[in-house]
Amino acid sequence: MTDHSDDIDKVSGTATTGHQWDGIKELNTPLPRWWVITFYLTIIWSIGYWVLYPAWPLLWSNTPGILHYSSRADVATELAKLDRVRGEKLAALGAASLADIEKDPELLALARARGKTVFGDNCAPCHGTGATGSKGFPNLNDDDWLWGGTLDQILQTIRYGARSGNPKAHEGQMVAFGRDGVLKPDQIVTVANYVRALSGLSTRPGYDAAAGAKIFADNCVACHGENGKGNPEVGSKNLTANIWLYGGDEATVIETITNGRGGVMPAWEGRLDPVTLKAMAVYVHSLGGGK
Repeated sequence: MTDHSDDIDKVSGTATTGHQWDGIKELNTPLPRWWVITFYLTIIWSIGYWVLYPAWPLLWSNTPGILHYSSRADVATELAKLDRVRGEKLAALGAASLADIEKDPELLALARARGKTVFGDNCAPCHGTGATGSKGFPNLNDDDWLWGGTLDQILQTIRYGARSGNPKAHEGQMVAFGRDGVLKPDQIVTVANYVRALSGLSTRPGYDAAAGAKIFADNCVACHGENGKGNPEVGSKNLTANIWLYGGDEATVIETITNGRGGVMPAWEGRLDPVTLKAMAVYVHSLGGGK
């Protein structure tokens, strides 16, 4: 290794490293002593941190550290403290009926706050953070309910779901009239236009309203009713409201009639405690569309 300590820069009086770029020499300027001391102190501090706190990843876990610190444990402790603070109120919420919660401003505020938080954690991925829904997922802000919009009906739906596999879940399903050979393609087009007309939407030229009404009466009345307003007992849609779960354009309505629909709402009983389920029902009911 070449010693360049005797190669002194004439301008600065500092030794050089021997490296040059375009005639410019690199000075071998020593680091400030305070910086060097600070650097070594940080190394000592990091070693202490490795010893005291969880630090190094292992095959299945990590080094726990002498202090056995855990941020998850801190969160659990804080949540436990919060539950103790809310304990009496939550107990009152659990003991009160849904109707009583609606009448008590304090319990109602608590139920809405808890319900909103849990909704964001569990329901927003499907229904949206504002509960406005999306294609295939109902908007919970309007007044159109497949399974009923009363407090008790909403709680029933949240608790057991729809087509969730739970024995108490809602089980109604839209028949695949085309796929199952119940209706021919031209009949499906006709009744699709009749359904659109029930909501005040336009129909294609030459549409036979009388034929559409007959097809509807023969095949759809059993679930949707004679006036097309639906039936929450079987989860059939109100076809006069112009509110569409999958879309109200002709092509989508034809697709629905042809292949049917059967979305799944998960059952939350067993995943969430009874008080939280009750709070969720109150929150959803208060969004603006509860009956």
